Amino acid sequence: MIFNKKRRWHCLPGQEPTELDKKVMYWENKGKEVPTRSLIKTAEQIEGIRRSGVVNTGCLDAVAEQIHVGMNTQEIDDICMAFCKEHHATPACLNYEGFPKSVCTSINEVVCHGIPKKEDVLQEGDIVNVDMTTILDGYYADASRMFIVGKTTPEKEQLVRVAKECLEIGAEAAKPYSFVGDIGHAIQKHAEKYHYGIVRDLCGHGVGLDFHEEPDVMHFGHKGTGMLLVPGMVFTIEPMVNMGTWKVFLDADDPYGWEIITGDEMPSAQWEHTFLMTEHGVEVLTY
Repeated sequence: MIFNKKRRWHCLPGQEPTELDKKVMYWENKGKEVPTRSLIKTAEQIEGIRRSGVVNTGCLDAVAEQIHVGMNTQEIDDICMAFCKEHHATPACLNYEGFPKSVCTSINEVVCHGIPKKEDVLQEGDIVNVDMTTILDGYYADASRMFIVGKTTPEKEQLVRVAKECLEIGAEAAKPYSFVGDIGHAIQKHAEKYHYGIVRDLCGHGVGLDFHEEPDVMHFGHKGTGMLLVPGMVFTIEPMVNMGTWKVFLDADDPYGWEIITGDEMPSAQWEHTFLMTEHGVEVLTY
């Protein structure tokens, strides 16, 4: 029971507790981590995030239409920047804590935060993650997709497929009044069937009014742990699945200090969506 601990959840002043209040306070009294009320988005905010998600999806669709062998990753950045300008949106990555480009392009053993550049030319058989976050009218939406360039190996094809399955299984595990740890447990269990490593040093996150909000959405762990998932919360699930070890390191050759590489330099794959928690489960706000 919570007696001396400061509460995170507060009822609205002058109002009787709602059913939502009662459910959240029940778990807080059990000692579980619960969101603050500020993490519960209003209908107006949800609609704004949804509109940003439409632009985000369109941006990745534009990349899907044009990606090809021989293309360099700066060209992918150019596509995303042009699409954002055309739709009056802003790339959230651009100049974020020194990140120099509008999108992340992570090839093969690059787990995430790959920086687009002219010298990174896509080769037959490469797998590449394109991670885009858009800001539209102050609202954020975040998603990434894997692309197979030309024809690749069966091993890489399986990795890309299983990473997408991990995202889908994680979303299925996200139920109202369940816990963030339920998501990570389901993802880890599926990835380890294939002896893959789930990255532990990076995670999904709350999103919508800012680039990164609470909660941290880990992609490994135990059921019943982490923050309570409450209708109105918006967050990403974005499992990074490595063909080998789950361990990663920061590329010492990256002058910006962003690119993350698998510990054994084997390939990695990642898919990401932004989700809205509802009374019936999650709604996908990006594709």
